Amino acid sequence: MAVAAQTDRYWVCGPNDPGGLHVGFEPDGNSGSTARYVAREEHGGWPGMLHGDVVFALMDEALGWALYLHGLAGVTARFEARYREPIAIGAELTICAWTTERRKNLMRAVADVR
Repeated sequence: MAVAAQTDRYWVCGPNDPGGLHVGFEPDGNSGSTARYVAREEHGGWPGMLHGDVVFALMDEALGWALYLHGLAGVTARFEARYREPIAIGAELTICAWTTERRKNLMRAVADVR
């Protein structure tokens, strides 16, 4: 089954989820992924601000795509996030993730939203 068929209704990257984010990830270098997203009102938390869980989901998805786009597979075992400032609705974001280390079946990766 092709990736497009598998991810058709996924909330972050699926093009056919009516309430989804519709974010398409592309390879970035030899160990990463990148995508763009414009913060939409329906994904807000506090008035005028993107919900923190949406930011978390974007980073987690970018990490999964960093693996997948480079022939690897995995699921999130642990995730630590530091939010530096709120993101306003309407902000144009770039989401990047890349793997940094591999030990047996564990991968260490980093994600960033700007």
